Amino acid sequence: MKIYTRTGDQGETGLFGGGRVPKDHERVGAYGDVDELNAVIGVARAANPDAAFDPLLETVQSDLFSIGGYLATPDPAKVEAALAKVDLPPTRIGEFEAAMDAADAELPPLRAFVLPAGTAQAAALHHARTVCRRAERSVVHLSHSAAVPPLLITYLNRLSDLLFTLARLANHRSGVADKTW
Repeated sequence: MKIYTRTGDQGETGLFGGGRVPKDHERVGAYGDVDELNAVIGVARAANPDAAFDPLLETVQSDLFSIGGYLATPDPAKVEAALAKVDLPPTRIGEFEAAMDAADAELPPLRAFVLPAGTAQAAALHHARTVCRRAERSVVHLSHSAAVPPLLITYLNRLSDLLFTLARLANHRSGVADKTW
């Protein structure tokens, strides 16, 4: 199979389950932002692959593929069997909250806005947080015109909080103080 198909050369792309839309369609924007978030998290993981929270970030990357798959599917009933692989357990939100609570117990109290800086991994996690917020906005925008499970929006909202907390934790564990505004 070749990586290029030439089917998008006129500015349209195919959706999972059929149909074509312009590449600037809100659905494509939403799953594109989620895909970018996945790549930025990969950069953050590469900055310190031995970090204790790396397995959690790997799970997040798998979750983001599931979210992207769902967002790329305007009619889930047409591809129900294929979407069975899309697994996004609602318990993940609780896992994020537990990870944040554990990190907060280790971190100094937050008393000011934190600049997105510090170690390479912290900066990459802050970058991931901002991309996550954009992805969340795109998915919310899509939800105004298409069915989007509320879990996807909750997931992205909580994920941005987790990424912020992990950025602070990456700095703290490296002995680098957060820079505040």
